[in-house]
Amino acid sequence: MVLDTKTHRRGFLGRILGTAAALTAASGEQRAEAQPGGPDDWIKNVKGTHRCLFDFPQHKNGLPLLHILNYLNTYSEAYKTTPGQVGAVGTFYGIGGQSSIPLAFNDAMWAKYDLGAYTGLKDGSGKPHTRNVLNKPTPADLNLVMEAYQSPPIPMLAGVLPALGIESLQKMGTTFLLCANALGGWCAELEARGKGKMADIQAELKANMLPGVTIVPAMVIAIEAAQRAGITYNRQ
Repeated sequence: MVLDTKTHRRGFLGRILGTAAALTAASGEQRAEAQPGGPDDWIKNVKGTHRCLFDFPQHKNGLPLLHILNYLNTYSEAYKTTPGQVGAVGTFYGIGGQSSIPLAFNDAMWAKYDLGAYTGLKDGSGKPHTRNVLNKPTPADLNLVMEAYQSPPIPMLAGVLPALGIESLQKMGTTFLLCANALGGWCAELEARGKGKMADIQAELKANMLPGVTIVPAMVIAIEAAQRAGITYNRQ
């Protein structure tokens, strides 16, 4: 029997969005805990028998977030895991317009420091975003993923966009880390770009992090600590 395109589309979106809703409902509004007392205490928040760190120093238009969603969704759908059995970790670090570090901050910082133009993340009309579009993407932001794939729009993917957002993934069991060393280097870069004094920029950015993002001293050590703790590694 051959199913029509609409049937395939409904099935695909239903699996993705159904899993996202189930994992979100199970974890409620919980996010990563407050800043830990020890540099590796964040590992305690990564729950489950299946745990993976997705290492992405570049934002790549949100593709690493899509891969995290794929990881969580596939375990739920194909391996029949239940909420709490699968955990993921995402990394924010790097310097330069392709770096993932701007994803750690709220809309106010994106507007003030022109981070849409800095990262090259634009809306469908070609205007740089003035909000952290990858925190709460909407179906209208499909162009980001399509640009990364160098593909014309695939309409059925539009409905998946909200589920791959940072806030959504946090609710599904993902912990996001921000590298302190990279943050210092990035603030020095912003000072060099005429955005203000490094110390002032750093203080403001720390006060405007997305809820639940955890600062670690150095991402290279956080990755090492994760592997010692049995968290697998996936380079993006």
